[in-house]
Amino acid sequence: MNTLSCFYEKFFHLGADTLRCLALATVDDPVDPKDMNLEDPANFSKYESNMTFVGVVGMLDPPRKEVYNAIQQCYRAGIKVIVITGDNKDTAEAICRKIGVFEPDENTTGLSYSGREYDLLPPEEQKQAALRARLFSRVEPTHKSKIVEYLQSTGHISAMTGDGVNDAPALKKAEIGVAMGSGTEVAKSASEMVLADDNFSSIVAAVEEGRAIYNNTKQFIRYLISSNIGEVVSIFLTAALGMPESLIPVQLLWVNLVTDGFPATALGFNPPDKDIMEKKPRDAKAPLISGWLFFRYLTIGVYVGVATVGAAAWWFMYYEGGPQVSWYQMTHHMQCKSETENFEGIHCEVFEETSANAMALSVLVIIELLNSLNSISENQSLLVMSPFKNIWLIGAIVVSLALHFIILYVDILALIFQVTPLNTTEWIAVLKFSFPVIILDEILKYLSRMQEGNSNQRSFMNEKKLQ
Repeated sequence: MNTLSCFYEKFFHLGADTLRCLALATVDDPVDPKDMNLEDPANFSKYESNMTFVGVVGMLDPPRKEVYNAIQQCYRAGIKVIVITGDNKDTAEAICRKIGVFEPDENTTGLSYSGREYDLLPPEEQKQAALRARLFSRVEPTHKSKIVEYLQSTGHISAMTGDGVNDAPALKKAEIGVAMGSGTEVAKSASEMVLADDNFSSIVAAVEEGRAIYNNTKQFIRYLISSNIGEVVSIFLTAALGMPESLIPVQLLWVNLVTDGFPATALGFNPPDKDIMEKKPRDAKAPLISGWLFFRYLTIGVYVGVATVGAAAWWFMYYEGGPQVSWYQMTHHMQCKSETENFEGIHCEVFEETSANAMALSVLVIIELLNSLNSISENQSLLVMSPFKNIWLIGAIVVSLALHFIILYVDILALIFQVTPLNTTEWIAVLKFSFPVIILDEILKYLSRMQEGNSNQRSFMNEKKLQ
């Protein structure tokens, strides 16, 4: 075996062992560094000619320990990781096996290309390779931009990392340019995000945080929409049925501005769903609220309204301490004075009794506070996502309850809000009307999980590429 063959054998051996190879050489008659003109690249060949090769050195630049787990988490989250590097192909493949981009014994044919191999492919095959491959080695800056273009042309959302001036075009072209904190100012200015610690796992953490913020925004909207629908339904029902007014304007203002305000704000502190990083990415064109989600909001809202009106009706018709009027009498209370034969023994003033308002208002407040617990997660059961994981929400509920008790049991406020204190029997009825909102939402969450399906949630668990 000649010297050149020995060199190549050693070179490939070091590269396969994830070592970056540096060739060392000497010059017998070197130019004095003081006399070198390094501003003109044309002089480089003169200074680097007539050299004597003396050996090769393998330099270890190990990947961070957390990178492997971060990449596996990306796959579970439906995110494809493509490594684009200037390293030698063998070295790059060895590193990719170590960090989990390739399995230890996986055949990389069609999954790994050098820049030269990629250039030799026809345009259509280049596009397919960009979608299929997980590693591009010995690349030039133009390759990065071309790969981003091909991914974007097929509807993918791309995030490109880089640190050098040559990376700027690709960083600018990608939907999300991620510059290294130690990178050049040009790269940073071309990017949407700067990675202060130069750690890939921080990108994964940012994805999780972004998904959590998006979900919390939806839960905030869900809570307010379902609550407002409930209030509209309650007002509509009382008017349509001819019942006494169950909620007056000042009570509705109190609920919207004060009672609902604290829990709605606290929903922004919801923890991420346990499976948030095991779901495929949402469609970028998908609406914030889908048809099914709006149906869920509408269902909860209708129940809120029906329960609120039902509580007032219960007080009028069935409560032993109430007037115990008939359905006809309650829904035709406006004729109380004119149809004396149908309202025999009934004092018409009873239909203005504030106890019914107190029942309706209490049910509305309690049911909306329970509904805020439902908003801890879009699809996860309360048995899985405990409300106590958001201590801010628990605190907000306590504050809202305290405020509600104050207007019920402080005489001057009870007069302003036209309510009366409730006794134990009435509070038990309030809870009976309110608690089913938890059960109803648990059923809707279960149907959502069934609709989404286990395969849809975890279809990317072991995938190494996007279809």
